[in-house]
Amino acid sequence: MEKLIIQLNDQDVNKRLDALRQLKAMIDKGEIEKPVIGNDVNNHIHTTYSFSPYSPTKAVWMAYNAGLKTAGIMDHDSLSGAREFIEAGKIIGMMTTIGVECRASVKNTPLNGRRINNPDQKSVAYMAIHGIPHQNIDKVVEFFKPYVAARNRRNRAMIDNINKLTEHVGIHTDFDKDVVPLSNFECGGSITERHLLFAVSKNIVKTLGKGQKVVDFLKNDLKMNVSAKIEAFLADENNEVYEYDLLGALKSDMVEKFYIDATEECPDVKDVLALAKEIGGISAYAYLGDVGNSVTGDKKTQKFEDDYLDELFEVISGLGYNAVTYMPSRNTYEQLTRIRKLCNEYKLFQISGEDINSPRQKFICEAQRNPEFSNLYDATLALIGHEQAATENIGNAMFSESTVAKLPDLEERIQYYKGLAK
Repeated sequence: MEKLIIQLNDQDVNKRLDALRQLKAMIDKGEIEKPVIGNDVNNHIHTTYSFSPYSPTKAVWMAYNAGLKTAGIMDHDSLSGAREFIEAGKIIGMMTTIGVECRASVKNTPLNGRRINNPDQKSVAYMAIHGIPHQNIDKVVEFFKPYVAARNRRNRAMIDNINKLTEHVGIHTDFDKDVVPLSNFECGGSITERHLLFAVSKNIVKTLGKGQKVVDFLKNDLKMNVSAKIEAFLADENNEVYEYDLLGALKSDMVEKFYIDATEECPDVKDVLALAKEIGGISAYAYLGDVGNSVTGDKKTQKFEDDYLDELFEVISGLGYNAVTYMPSRNTYEQLTRIRKLCNEYKLFQISGEDINSPRQKFICEAQRNPEFSNLYDATLALIGHEQAATENIGNAMFSESTVAKLPDLEERIQYYKGLAK
């Protein structure tokens, strides 16, 4: 069993899926205890096609063993892991949904010059396309190819900046030798800032080892603020996920020291919205909200869109967004109450998801179990029903003109598509 679980992250997709088939057979025979499946859902699971400890197959296995009822793939600028994710869901017997996340330029909108939901840059917003019909996977992949290429040009320049910060202690990171092998770039994946920093983390450990030397390097050489929680993780030389914790520390406080603004790699928001409409997907604004004590540990205290949230909703509604996606564990009750009220006011579909890209993160969002968030369970089933219906006929997409004409009331539409999920 342990060998098969390791094989779920093999370089060969066929070996990954075959390992899952064998594990499922062991479950069916009673050789492995079957997990208790509840009503929990997660529509925002990253895989190795952006940054994650998990291949699409391993991600489905982790979701299944956590007791999730459904699982959704969500990679940055990449949909290349989607078919594997779908197949893994079929093997294990889990409903799945597929989507893509990207950073879009809002320079040509009233939001120009604002810090929105991106910690690193103004006039750029994170957004997602959920529930992508399967016949349009390749179209999405082709759309993002030039943006991924542009991103890698900037990645190389940022590695040069990082080396200026670390070379004085003998830590040098090479993009082709150290960064690219940590990604699935050769198979259609993207390379993100997390890949850069994970490579740096590995090189720091290789050069300095683990423990207090690393903490001192972060504080004294890089002049970083390290929280007591992260410092305790990094002081522990037996920490099994040490490099991921080090990555989190670097992501929180080092990015601003080497970051180069993303320009050509960010499609115009109107182009992404047009793509979503063309392929029958569901476009979603990704709400972040002002950050206090970061749940994920890789975001410092910072203000985002909360100060002008009413105006933001007017803009995204006017642009034609279909939905807003948010994570109940990331925000305060007051933030969640406000965002949900605005979604209802502007008739925007609400989609939840727990951002998974670290081994410390739980696949289940316990905050979502609050009965007040029961609509998010219905929404996930409706999302799956939409994806299945639109895969059969794109005219049956949840936000197609014909569907909206037949079912103009959003809540009625949600209940209809929920009934289609299987």
